[in-house]
Order: sequence, then structure tokens, then C-alpha cells
Amino acid sequence: MAQRLCGLRVAASALVQEPAPRPGEDLPRPQAARQPPPRRRGPCSQLRHAPPGSAVAAGPPAAGLRAAWLPAPSALCRRPRRDNPPLPAETRWKDRAETVIIGGGCVGVSLAYHLAKAGMKDVVLLEKSELTAGSTWHAAGLTTYFHPGINLKKIHYDSIKLYEKLEEETGQVVGFHQPGSIRIATTPVRVDEFKYQMTRTGWHATEQYIIEPEKIQEMFPLLNMNKILAGLYNPGDGHIDPYSLTMALAAGARKYGALLKYPAPVTSLEPRSDGTWDVETPQGSMRANRIVNAAGFWAREIGKMVGLEHPLIPVQHQYVVTSTIPEVKALKRELPVLRDLEGSYYLRQERDGLLFGPYESQEKMKVQDSWVTSGVPSGFGKELFESDLDRIMEHVEAAMEMVPVLKKADIINIVNGPITYSPDILPMVGPHQGLRNYWVAIGFGYGIIHAGGIGKYLSDWILHGEPPFDLIELDPNRYGKWTTTQYTEAKARESYGFNNIVGYPKEERFAGRPTQRVSGLYKTLESKCSMGFHAGWEQPHWFYRLGQDTGYRPSFRRTNWFEPVGSEYKQVMQSVGVIDLSPFGKFNIKGQDSTRLLDHLFANVIPKVGFTNISHMLTPKGRVYAELTVSHQSPGEFLLITGSGSELHDLRWIEEEAVKGGYDVEIKNITDELGVLGVAGPHARKVLQKLTSEDLSDDVFKFLQTKSLKVSNIPVTAIRISYTGELGWELYHRREDSAALYNAIMDAGQEEGIDNFGTYAMNALRLEKAFRAWGSEMNCDTNPLEAGLEYFVKLNKPADFIGKQALKQIKAEGLKRRLVCLTLATDDVDPEGNESIWHKGKVVGNTTSGSYSYSIQKSLAFAYVPVELSKVGQQVEVELLGKHYPAIIIQEPLVLTEPTRNRLQKKGGKDKI
Repeated sequence: MAQRLCGLRVAASALVQEPAPRPGEDLPRPQAARQPPPRRRGPCSQLRHAPPGSAVAAGPPAAGLRAAWLPAPSALCRRPRRDNPPLPAETRWKDRAETVIIGGGCVGVSLAYHLAKAGMKDVVLLEKSELTAGSTWHAAGLTTYFHPGINLKKIHYDSIKLYEKLEEETGQVVGFHQPGSIRIATTPVRVDEFKYQMTRTGWHATEQYIIEPEKIQEMFPLLNMNKILAGLYNPGDGHIDPYSLTMALAAGARKYGALLKYPAPVTSLEPRSDGTWDVETPQGSMRANRIVNAAGFWAREIGKMVGLEHPLIPVQHQYVVTSTIPEVKALKRELPVLRDLEGSYYLRQERDGLLFGPYESQEKMKVQDSWVTSGVPSGFGKELFESDLDRIMEHVEAAMEMVPVLKKADIINIVNGPITYSPDILPMVGPHQGLRNYWVAIGFGYGIIHAGGIGKYLSDWILHGEPPFDLIELDPNRYGKWTTTQYTEAKARESYGFNNIVGYPKEERFAGRPTQRVSGLYKTLESKCSMGFHAGWEQPHWFYRLGQDTGYRPSFRRTNWFEPVGSEYKQVMQSVGVIDLSPFGKFNIKGQDSTRLLDHLFANVIPKVGFTNISHMLTPKGRVYAELTVSHQSPGEFLLITGSGSELHDLRWIEEEAVKGGYDVEIKNITDELGVLGVAGPHARKVLQKLTSEDLSDDVFKFLQTKSLKVSNIPVTAIRISYTGELGWELYHRREDSAALYNAIMDAGQEEGIDNFGTYAMNALRLEKAFRAWGSEMNCDTNPLEAGLEYFVKLNKPADFIGKQALKQIKAEGLKRRLVCLTLATDDVDPEGNESIWHKGKVVGNTTSGSYSYSIQKSLAFAYVPVELSKVGQQVEVELLGKHYPAIIIQEPLVLTEPTRNRLQKKGGKDKI
């Protein structure tokens, strides 16, 4: 008995007995099965608890899909295997632990495995019910080397390399299949996206290729090729059984000495004055040197125990499993995993059938918001939600059009389970600001592919005191008090619905905006410019010009902001411009040990009272952890400024070092209290002098000097500095005074033709001046010597600053690469960073940032290249959208800064400039 739903039939049988591979067939080995325990009845009314074989409404009939009777969701088509029986529960208990991990999903178990394998004693994992409960057990198990970002590619790589050897190491079957994966392009803009991603992959270890339709059909012969233009192919991609993976990691963790305790729900967490934690469970209490929250969709509950509201929300994700399809069964090799980006679904082979999972639009997707307001239902562990084919029907139809054999297939399962999303879809990984020794590994929407790499990454960080590589996009401190529940839900909806949209450079997403973090100029400027989102703040990227196209028009090529940004560039170079810099992170540090603390933190010397400098905090291994502006306002009192995205990232490091060293200081985050206006350009002094009695002349108010004064009777802290490299000041003031200060400056500058400029123009200006940017030219992957920051590093200063000894060793051993500045002539595309650098047919480096230079009418970029290729005049090639553009290394800076021009003019006249 069956009802028709578009042609895809849901078979009457509750379980499909899967035949063994026939002798002689080149099929992958049978996949290791998940082994969920008998399903328990949970308290959530939305949960589905139908017995096997019971009827479930799968949606209304529609042309082309057949639907009928479904089994209970836990009755997956994979038969339980006996290769990996559930691990026996531990009877031991420890009163002390070095690290307590809360959560027994694949991420938490991976961390336990890595810490124990690396030699840490007393690693304890506490799981409230049983391993894999939550999101791990029902995951589709996809693994891929691909990630649109740069740093997460390394996480994916480490995960896959671990999974490849885990079975041999632990003796546990993991069911790892690696047939590769293909992303399908059916539009020209997708082909551009693939080319964009190719240049960002060339300098990484992972293999990735653009393949033609003929090759795609050869690899996946069941496809309808009518619309396919190209594919992005990753060899080594595939899928793994999440249950078996977790059990293998657990076996390895125990082998190396970790204690995995379950059921052991954490009922209380209490911080102690010495930085340790008291952990309470029904089985007893335990004292831990650190705790790691890896509790999946229970992470919010754990966070609340310590006073934190982690911005996480569970969403419902469905995937569909078919029974045996004759055309699939007849194949001689396993199909690659398919990702139809326009159809917004993934599809892979599951035994002799298919499994496909859609990402529906933000309007249709389901957020489990009741869990945010009321908490996760007590006892929820291995339950699922009621399936809802209506919600994913358009994607099902797209899958049937792309893979026509689906029209004749029988659905034997629809799995609808909870996964946890952060606002931006990325997990939160690392130590949390404001709490000593509280770490998180939460918010994994794709926990299977992240688990192995994140376990290694966190283990290395915990053991060595610094992150092994830059991964700031996962920093839990990228969120703050501005991240409300309403914002989290709006962004999670958007992120889920945007899973497969085209990923453009300079991408903006608008759900949940603006937050409470708007500057005093937001109302004044919002209709005049295209705003960008920076750590909760709205900041102008570029300003509209009369008669020109406005709004957000993303593209892989030059788009509607190109000419307006050129006008803003000209404005600053020839006249005077104003920019809102309020998103800067701002800290006040004072106390009897403040100077000593900063001397320990920074590689530069501490500026004298009344002056400012650029300083860098280094890691113990000599990498650049942060760049800040340090202003010595009065004896022992400092104003520290950092980029918007680094606010709590930097604050956590400073606070941790202050506590660790026992420094008597007061550290205050004043980011939300102060607004900042930048005024820059040759007429900046003339405009500001009209508004203040303070002498702003070059001899009296010197470059890098800081003073407290009044501008239009508004108190400001003025620093003579500008990231544009032109004459300028940054004016720090009470946030509520921003509009009045801005209006006064704009009124005073009418005669000089004053106007606004945004961050895009500022980026073009700073690149021409060869100013480095943290997160691009320098980060935890680079040392300051190769980044060309020697001027700011004082190895001969008396203080033994963090990283000093490592840096001396790096200098003695010699550099292997250097940061260079290069120019290139392109057509309608500019480098933006992370593109591959080629020389003699090989990738030799990568760009870090780039822009169009409006002064020389060419593209300009920073890039890391081998030392032997770093000389001025060296020719290389930069890959942009599939083409190799000739580039040449130039003497930096392309344009001298205003202070340098001024100094040279005083020494030798215009001839030297």
C-alpha cells in the first residue's frame, strides 16, 4: 500500500535488508553501521515515537514523487554491525583532572583522544547519557577537504588524514568511504566561484580541480547533464559512519589513558580563585584545572552554569534515504558525493541506494527556538523530530531532475534531527574571555568533518599555550553582549538558508542587523552609504554618489563601488575626509604595574607619556598574536586600540597574562563607551584648527602624539595618526557626542570641500603606504620579521617580552619567506588576498590582501614568497579567476606617508620626495 508523492515512493517495509556485495564487483566495503540504542520516549511533543512500520504523513501528493509508509527514524537502512560493540561504562572515578571535557559527541571524544595521545594525564570526559547522543548519532557523516574559507581547510585536512588511519590505530571499524566529491555548477557565476576557490586552494595541501561535463558524467553516470557547466572535484572526499567514528576515537582515548564517564551529567560548575573548577555530577565531584564545554545542543545549559549566554540555536535538518536502486546497484564503483548548489542539497550513495539532504530557505527551515527559551527537554538524547517532506519538496524535485533514477526510488527513511548553529554557521572554539580556564568547542553544524581537526587544534593549543595556526574566525570571543537571542535566531535562519549560495568576496549578510552596537552616526549615515558589519557594529564601507548605482551588488569582478571608492580615495589625497572608526576595540589599562605588564606583553618599547606607538603582542613561538595602538595618556595609564574583530580576542590575552603574572593593574573594556572619528587629508589640520584652541601645527602636535583637548567644545582624546598614511587625527570621544562632533567637523570643512570616506577607500590608501593589517599580513601563522615589522620589534629592550627568545632564534636561523609588495595589470578583477602566486609553473606563495591602486591605475597586493624570490623587480604571476596575471615586486611603499614626505621636504626639498 503506497501513496504517491511526486513519484518517489516510500516503501511499505520498515527495514530493508541490504544484500552483501556480489563477488567480483568493485564495490566499497560495507559501511559500518550506527548502533543507536532502543529509542526512548522523550518529553518533546514534536518528537516522533512511531513504532517501526507505522504510518507517517509524508506530505501531499505531487507530480513525480512517490511516498508511502515510513519506518521509525532510528531504523536506518544500515544494519547494526558487531564490529564495534558499545564501549562498556567506566566504573572508575577521579577527584582531580587536568582537563574535564563536557560532552560525548564526536568533537568532545576527539579532544579526549588527542589530549591523551599527546601525553596529558588525567583527561576526563563527562557525558550526560551515552556517547554520540545529541547530533552525532544521526548525522549524514559527510567529509570534505573543501571549505570556502582559508583556515578551516586545514581543519578538514587534519580530520580526513586522521580518519584514514584511525581504524588501523584503534582496531575499530570506522566505515570511511572516499569516493571523492563533485560540486556542480549550472550557472556562469558558479563557474566564476569555482575559479575563485581554485586560486585560494592552490597554496594548500588539498587536491582540488575544475572538471568538464564529460568527466563529471564519467564519474557520476546517473546525472542529467542538460544544465551542467562544470564541476569542482575534491579527491579523497566522502563519508564516514559517525557512530563508528566516535567509538573508534573513544577506544583510542581510553587506550592512551583518558577516562570517559557516562552517564555523568554535569549539574554544577564553580570557578575557584586559583583558576581551577569544581565540577559536580550525581556520581561525585571533581576538581579540574580547565573545563571544555563540548556539549552540543546542551552547550547553552552548560554556559548558563557559569553565567554565559552562548549564542547557539538548534535547527532541524532532514535527509532522505532510499532503498536499493537497480541503477546504483549495477555500478562498478561508488559514486562521488554530489553537491547541487543551485538545488541546495547534497547526495551520496548509501549502500545500493541514495541519501540526500537539502538545506531549505530561511523562510521554510525550522528553528527549535523553544529549546532556547525553555531549555532542551530533560532526557532528550537519541530522539528525532517528525519528518516534514513539505518543507523540502522543492529540493527533492530538484534532486529528481538532476538524478532521474530518484523518481523510481523507494524512500525507506526520513531523518529529521537537531543540529546546533551559531549565528554565522561557524563553530566556537577556544578559551572564553572573562572566565579563567573555561574553553569551548561548540556550535558545530558540521561536526563530523570538524571533529578530528578541531580535537588536534585544541589539544595543541592547550598543551603549548598558543593556537597552532590562525583560526580567529572560530574564536568564541567574536560574539559579545550585543549577540541577543533574537539576533542569533535571525542569523541562524539566514546561515542555514544560505548554505549553498554563491560565496562572493566582500560578502555581506543582513539578517539581524543592526544590533544595539551602532555608533552615534548610524542614523545620519545609513541612507548615504553601503554599511559593513564589524563585530556587531555598522560601519560605512563606501558612500553613494549622485547618479551612480547604489546598494549591495556583490561580484567576483569590479562592481558598483569601484568608482565611488576612487572618488573617496581622491577626496582624502587631495582635500579632507571623515571616517567613522567607532568599531575599534578600546581598553583602558592603569595601575602600579601597568607599564611593567605592557613591557612584558609588547615587542615594542612603551611610548613616553603623551605619545603613541604601534605595538605587537607575540606568542611564545614568536608569532603575531595581535597588533595594537598604545597611547600613554598619563603616567601609568594607557589607552589601547585594536581592530573591531580582535576586541575580546586581544582582551582575553591581556587579562590572562595579567593574572598569570600577578600584575597589579586595572583593565577596563571601554569599546562601547567611546566613539571614534578619523579626519584625514592635506586639509585636516586646517579644518580641525577652526574648532579648537589647541595648536595643531606640526611642531607642536607631532606625529604619534596624543593630547586631551576640546573640538567644538566636545572633550576628545586626539591622536595624530591615520591608517590612510595622510595627515590626520583620530578623535576619541563619548559615544553620545558622535553626531554633534561629526556635524561640527563637516560644517567647519565646507570651504575645504570635506566629505565622507569608508573602509574600502581606507584599505586602498593603506596598501599604497605599505601598512600591514593584522589578520592579513600578520597573524598566528606569521612572525614579525617575515612580515616586515622589524621596526616595531625591539629585541634589545631589557624586558623579556613574550616571544622574545623564539624571535631571536628565528632571526638566527634565517627567514624562509618574506612579505613583498607587488603590482599587476589586470582587466576587471583585483586581488583581495589568499590568491595563489605562481613562478615557473609552480605555486610559490600567496597574496595576503589587495586592492586597486587609484594612483597608478593598477592592482596592488601584498604577498608572501620565498626569500629567493623576494627581490625588487622579481616577476611572478597572480592567479585571479582562472587566469595568471604577470606581476612584479616593487620597492615599498608605493606612496610615501605624509610624515615621511614632510620630513624629506624639510631636509632636501621636493626633489627628494
